[in-house]
Amino acid sequence: SKPSVSPQVGSHRDISHESLSLFRLLEPRIEILVLGTGDRVERLHPATLKQMRECGIAVEVQDTANACATFNFLMNERRVVAAGLIPP
Repeated sequence: SKPSVSPQVGSHRDISHESLSLFRLLEPRIEILVLGTGDRVERLHPATLKQMRECGIAVEVQDTANACATFNFLMNERRVVAAGLIPP
């Protein structure tokens, strides 16, 4: 069988449980995932957010500029954080 590969994410519509799988594998386990959805905040599918919460990962969705600022702030607070950023 072929190894599974996370699908390419070109827009917020491509963000799914599968495309976020890498973030669930990171060690140490991340507390917060900051997602930047480009020029503006886009709604993600509620089931996708719920699945991440069930894995113990909080998800913060913002436009990419604010997501970068939030990521930097959380890093300075020594939080275990990761970011997924779609260019504006």
